[in-house]
Amino acid sequence: MTKALEPLRPFQRVRTCCLLVLFLVLALPRVLSAQRRQHVYVIVHGAWGGGWDWRAVDSMLTARGHRVVRVTLTGLGERVHLASPRIGLDTHIADVVNTIVWENLRDVVLVGHSYGGMVVTGAADRIPERIRRAVYVDAFLPDSGESVLSLASGPAFEWVAATVREGMSVPGWADTTQTPRDVPQPYRTFTDTLRLTNPAARRIPGTYILTFEPAVTPDPFQPFADRAAARGWPVQRIPTGHTPEREAREPLVALLHAVP
Repeated sequence: MTKALEPLRPFQRVRTCCLLVLFLVLALPRVLSAQRRQHVYVIVHGAWGGGWDWRAVDSMLTARGHRVVRVTLTGLGERVHLASPRIGLDTHIADVVNTIVWENLRDVVLVGHSYGGMVVTGAADRIPERIRRAVYVDAFLPDSGESVLSLASGPAFEWVAATVREGMSVPGWADTTQTPRDVPQPYRTFTDTLRLTNPAARRIPGTYILTFEPAVTPDPFQPFADRAAARGWPVQRIPTGHTPEREAREPLVALLHAVP
């Protein structure tokens, strides 16, 4: 017959209680912190690209407990069958807004890469109540009344105008035999002017992640990092090329994971 368990003696109960309190003091803040750090990321790719380009980053963030939604803008990526010169910046902004609204996403960390900075700025202006933070990854950081064409000045961007064919910007590096790949983008998305009307959007906190290569001077995206710094946003730097989602995934994911 199994011997009945003896009740805990007083000093044993005290020790058990002390150990439990110590565990709560040490472990509970970490548990709560981990819960707070589980974000919903909505990622908007750059020009000519698609959500496919952020698949690996998605997997890495998901493995850390986050939820990730990758938006592919109309006419690009797997939505290339919808491509048309009539597509403009407002269409791409609506792509992001509708994804967030129809998926009923809230407290969103909205991430824009390169041209995607134009899009996330417009989307945040329309639904600021759903955005927790905006993160710009080597991206345009526009003000109202600006367009990609007005911001993309200097030798680093002059080649874009030379890519236009029948209303589409056709990237010379795209390999038409490969899938997935970069595809032509409506040039109107570069010429359309962004109109911002919601003062609440200016209160959304932001983070800027600037990529840099010592051999590339001046850095074409440094002016936008400077704008972010002037707003009091943290500016992080990754020593890599313009596509960290391909070339520097680990440091990029670490920075995205660390946003408040």
